[in-house]
Amino acid sequence: MPDAVLSLKDVTLSLEGNAGPVEILHDITLDVGRGETLGLIGPSGSGKSSLLMVMGGLERASSGSVRALGQDLTAMDEDALARFRRGHMGVVFQSFHLIPTMTALENVATPLELAGDRDAFARARAELEAVGLGHRADHYPAQLSGGEQQRVALARALVPEPEILLADEPTGNLDGANGQAIMDLLFGLSDKKGATLVLVTHAPDLAARCDRTVRLRDGHVEGEQLRAAE
Repeated sequence: MPDAVLSLKDVTLSLEGNAGPVEILHDITLDVGRGETLGLIGPSGSGKSSLLMVMGGLERASSGSVRALGQDLTAMDEDALARFRRGHMGVVFQSFHLIPTMTALENVATPLELAGDRDAFARARAELEAVGLGHRADHYPAQLSGGEQQRVALARALVPEPEILLADEPTGNLDGANGQAIMDLLFGLSDKKGATLVLVTHAPDLAARCDRTVRLRDGHVEGEQLRAAE
């Protein structure tokens, strides 16, 4: 793929378990194009979330290479990886991972503040408005519903305008209506900002919205499918 923003070659992941090493991913080779939406699907335990974490440098591949935007993530130390993610990636988890002692506005502004952005709070407020939560900016996570907390987490991931957006079951803790609203926002904002989106999901309707799906089983790529022409 000539314009790949994520490129994995012969990636394996082995983690230490109680009974010794456990092979999680086996020789994964995969490219993700600029602006593409990619769904990672497969049964529980197939390695979907682990693959997403490797793509984001949140898990270090045991062997093989992981490149993002032309940079070799496998050669970076933890500080360099953190700086790279802060500048180029947004990550949304199933659990919202908001800081409970910070307001919604402060949570969204945090990545910008860490990057030294003087307009952090103005940009954070604008992003909260974009996800429909401008009126909840001064509320703490405990004062927000699950759907609202996920919107805050999404705004926090998107506010640095990352080139790559990684989402791990972002609707897993939400009811149907809230989950649909979050996915509409995720795809809509990704499309508007031109970000590459990689999404882990069990939901067939969400996977069907992606340009391409990759099915994993037992840590192997079992197959790929392009979205049907509309």
